Amino acid sequence: MKLLIGLGNPGRQYKNTRHNLGFMVLDEIAGKNKWQEAKKGQALYLLTSIDQKEVELYKPQTFMNNSGLSITYALKKHNLRPADLIVVHDDKDLPLGKIKVQTGAGPAGHNGVKSIIEKIGSQDFTRIRVGIASDNPKKMSDTAKFVLNRFSLLEKSKVKQVIKEVIEEVKKLI
Repeated sequence: MKLLIGLGNPGRQYKNTRHNLGFMVLDEIAGKNKWQEAKKGQALYLLTSIDQKEVELYKPQTFMNNSGLSITYALKKHNLRPADLIVVHDDKDLPLGKIKVQTGAGPAGHNGVKSIIEKIGSQDFTRIRVGIASDNPKKMSDTAKFVLNRFSLLEKSKVKQVIKEVIEEVKKLI
């Protein structure tokens, strides 16, 4: 079994923001299937299969900076190792639409990934970094404000395309 984690922030005000791109990918995979709530795990989850392999989709409902708390619970619940994790998250250092797949890498400034590494005590998991950077550097001067903004109309078509590409990467990894 693999645990496919999408990083984001809970709540309507964060839906479809740049920082919630991980959630957006998992929502696309889930389709119309209904998410279940893991109260102890502080997450939404969906047990499914991808290419006939068992996968649990997992969206922590802690805020981004505490994602590791929720993921620690999921690892213990399923008796999984860090190598069984695939984490999909936004990356402000990559151009919008670019994907970078890494295993065993550090957080590279991403607080959600930093929390996971700290809580599980390992960086030996796979990350799918999805670029969200703007062509306009001025927009990115305040990082917190930038990542909590929604995509522009022009960017939305690129986002739809990159979500499809991330799903293909997930299939390869699984």
